[in-house]
Amino acid sequence: MLRDYLWPASVLLLAGFVKGVIGLGLPAVGVGLLGLSMPPVRAAAILVVPGSLTNVWQLFTGPNLARVFKRLWPLQVGIVIGCTLGAGTISGPNTQTIRVILGAVLACYAVYGLIARRLRVKPQWEVWMGPLVGLCTGLVTAATGLSLLPLAPYLAGLDEMERDDMVQSLGMSFTVSTIVFGFDLFRRGFFGDDLLIVSVVALIPAAIGMQIGTWVRYRISPVLFRRCFFAAMLALGIELIRG
Repeated sequence: MLRDYLWPASVLLLAGFVKGVIGLGLPAVGVGLLGLSMPPVRAAAILVVPGSLTNVWQLFTGPNLARVFKRLWPLQVGIVIGCTLGAGTISGPNTQTIRVILGAVLACYAVYGLIARRLRVKPQWEVWMGPLVGLCTGLVTAATGLSLLPLAPYLAGLDEMERDDMVQSLGMSFTVSTIVFGFDLFRRGFFGDDLLIVSVVALIPAAIGMQIGTWVRYRISPVLFRRCFFAAMLALGIELIRG
């Protein structure tokens, strides 16, 4: 029984540490590592509470929430629609197929991070690209529990996006996707037994890891750490694909 709690706690400690150092990676590390030893739907469910609360915290760290929402509300609508249309995908009967999809998303995300080539999204494109990217992100979230692609490259490519706005944009998008995704899991009964307790308790090591990571952030090279992180995500993604 204790072992069932220690493994998720260790993973969340590491995931929180990564997020504290580079500002992202909590769901990628958490769902990716937990997905090696349990069905992806259970791994994603464990991340719902710590993911939601850390995303809300990230959302309210900047001063321009109204401005960010005004610019990105079509993206958020697309995410809601995509999550709704794809509801139940991650809980399908073929666990191995879902694990392969999860691995592919992590691998693609890692390659994007290692290449570090910024896309350019022109302002006039946002009208149609925002809802489309949101829709695709919602579908990916519904299948893997991760809201990484194509959301992260799209937000990074927006013109005239200040650093604080970027942090809030990620926090807003992750919050919306996690809440919609988590509500669907709850509606389908995946928080029965002790899973909700595990998800709540997982917030503790995640928060501790974030505090440690924040302390370490100013004492190591963030660029080097990001490269190591994406290299590890690539290896993890390949391992999930191999099964």
